[in-house]
Amino acid sequence: MYVDSNFLTNENYKTSAGEILKKNIMRKEYNKLVRDRIPEIIRRHGSECEFMEMSESEYHQALREKLLEEAQEAATAEPQELVTELADLYEVIDTIMNLCDIDRDLVLAEQEKRRIERGGFTRRIRLLWTQ
Repeated sequence: MYVDSNFLTNENYKTSAGEILKKNIMRKEYNKLVRDRIPEIIRRHGSECEFMEMSESEYHQALREKLLEEAQEAATAEPQELVTELADLYEVIDTIMNLCDIDRDLVLAEQEKRRIERGGFTRRIRLLWTQ
């Protein structure tokens, strides 16, 4: 990035090159759904952030994206991080169920039904091919 040295020394500006670079280099774009208290936590730690409240349709889509994000994080988590990542995944699932007015018992009943009909995942079966 080019910074004009005259710009930095002009008396009308009280910005150092370091401040300009920090604002441009340190800024990280996210554009994703975050937990409700994240902006507060960011600011409490002395950083800045910008956020917006999503529309209902944006929120529904963002939750589905967050579901994939958290599932991927759980899938790649180290053993000592797995409980935390599964908790994050559960939080997204719970939010989706609440938003869609889906009762937890209904999901658990469907889980049991599918386990009876199709089995679980305890036998470590990897399907290699069909014909």
